[in-house]
Amino acid sequence: MNNSNSLLEKMRQDALHIFNQSLIAVDPKACIYRCCRLEENRLHINDHSFDLDAYDQIRVIGAGKAAASMAYAVEQLLGNRISQGLVIVKYDHLEPLKTIKIVEAAHPVPDENGVAGSKQLLDMARSADETTLVICLVSGGGSALMVSPADGLTLEDKQETTRVLLSCGATIHEMNTIRKHLSGIKGGRLAGAVYPATMVCLILSDVVGDDLDVISSGPAVADPGTFESCMKIIRSYGIEDRLPGAVISHLKRGAQGLIPETPKPGDRALESVHHTIVANNFDALKTAEECAEKLGYNTLILSSLIEGETTDIAGMHAAIARQVLMSGHPVRTPACILSGGETTVTIKGKGKGGRNQEFALASAFHIDGKKRIVILSGGTDGSDGPTDAAGAVADHTTIQRAVSGGLNPERHLKENNAYPFFDGLNDLVKTGATNTNVMDVRIMLIR
Repeated sequence: MNNSNSLLEKMRQDALHIFNQSLIAVDPKACIYRCCRLEENRLHINDHSFDLDAYDQIRVIGAGKAAASMAYAVEQLLGNRISQGLVIVKYDHLEPLKTIKIVEAAHPVPDENGVAGSKQLLDMARSADETTLVICLVSGGGSALMVSPADGLTLEDKQETTRVLLSCGATIHEMNTIRKHLSGIKGGRLAGAVYPATMVCLILSDVVGDDLDVISSGPAVADPGTFESCMKIIRSYGIEDRLPGAVISHLKRGAQGLIPETPKPGDRALESVHHTIVANNFDALKTAEECAEKLGYNTLILSSLIEGETTDIAGMHAAIARQVLMSGHPVRTPACILSGGETTVTIKGKGKGGRNQEFALASAFHIDGKKRIVILSGGTDGSDGPTDAAGAVADHTTIQRAVSGGLNPERHLKENNAYPFFDGLNDLVKTGATNTNVMDVRIMLIR
């Protein structure tokens, strides 16, 4: 291996190391331990403090990809003070819990297990009273895992609605606005079920801007959306005729005032709910920054709030990398540029992949042959779209290597088929289930 290839391989290894370190920073257990502590019989959660002697029971409920790991930390913290609990997690996102029950369910398209688990969770919530402290663990994935179809709707209605919204390019904010209005648990309705008990929500944020009403569709947060805003979203994407008739009928009846709205600010059920974000995307980026600097890179965090069409955002990132090579701006080489957030793929083909793999493939075209540039894009949950990869890594040789190996990069991008493309190059990033989820981390290294 010549010096040029050796340096490129080191850059690729550096990118993987930086990504793995960012995952450690948002490990759910560590995040719970950082923000929660027990002093005698008083539970301190950042700025909140709770006298546990004031409660007859402590119940732990929740949902999301990180819920089991968060529950493990809460069990370690509170031990036999916990009376009972239940969390709903994505399949295989497990921890060895003692008191808190785990229900595994499907994500991103919900299934019967999610429905059954949500019924148990709601029953546990509704049986709480003013002498109960409810600790609610919320993380990314909760919207799909907590499934309680509104009256007149079926699981199949919600499954098809989820598929259509995923394929049309709707943002997570838009998807969750609609999900809340089709649910008996989202959009503040879980808080209504828990009332009059005290509820403490510990939240691992997977949405841009950490909007509490969007994370897991805000089960214990006032909902600013309306039935009418749901219909506006649907019309804007031209998908009204693709959604189940029962869903459209439900939303239109709600817009006409025939179905009660989701809880709004001032609702009494929300008065005794306390929220704490235990980690977010910026926490992952800050640790990535520290790691890159230790490796000798001049480092810049662009933003943790990046949204937009994946291929467009990839082109923007690649343009910044090329600018670094040309002028040393906005940071001098050796450079590490970091960003986070969550982009959107408008699915046009029938291939296999996810937004991070598509980002890496789209980027590869823009950096083809441009000296030494390495770009890694990965989902912090370890699962990019319906695949077993967190994402992929591309460099300035990716397109050339692909063509030499008989792959057609343009066709793979057009068909949203990035997974087999990078699998053929051995450039997929596979971490396995990380049991956390704070959106995506993108790493660009330039020398």
